[in-house]
Amino acid sequence: MTESDELFSQGLEALARDETLSALSLFEKAKQKEDNPTLSSFLALCIAKERGQFRLAVTLCEKGKARDPHNPIHYLNLGRIYLIAGKKDDAIRTFREGLQYEQYREIIDELERLGTRKPPLIASLRRSNPVNKYLGIVLKRLGLR
Repeated sequence: MTESDELFSQGLEALARDETLSALSLFEKAKQKEDNPTLSSFLALCIAKERGQFRLAVTLCEKGKARDPHNPIHYLNLGRIYLIAGKKDDAIRTFREGLQYEQYREIIDELERLGTRKPPLIASLRRSNPVNKYLGIVLKRLGLR
C-alpha cells in the first residue's frame, strides 16, 4: 500500500467519524502525492463542508466524474455537495444520474432521506396554491393520497 493510499484510507475513516477537517487535511496530503478521481471527489466533499467553497468543490467533483464516469461515488459526493450548497434539485438530479450506472445503496439512502413529492392534485394550479395545498393535506389525512 502506497503512502497516498494510506492517507486516503485514513481520510475515509475520519470522514466516517464525521471528522471532516481531519479528512480534508489527509485528502490534501494524499492528493499532493497522487491524483486520482475518487480522491478528488472526497476532497471536494470536504472542501464544501469545511470551507464552503462550493464552486471549487463542484469543479473538482465534476473533473473526477469526467475521468471516471461510471463510478457512483462521484455522483454521491457531488449530490451531497449540492445539498450542502442548498441546491436540492441539482442534488436529486445528480443522485438519479448516478443510479443509471449502478444501484448504489448510499445514493438510494440519500434519495429516500430526501423523499419524493407527489405531483400537485390540480396540475393547472401551482403547488403552493391554497386549494392544492389544503386538498392535499385533507386527502393525506384521510389516507386517500
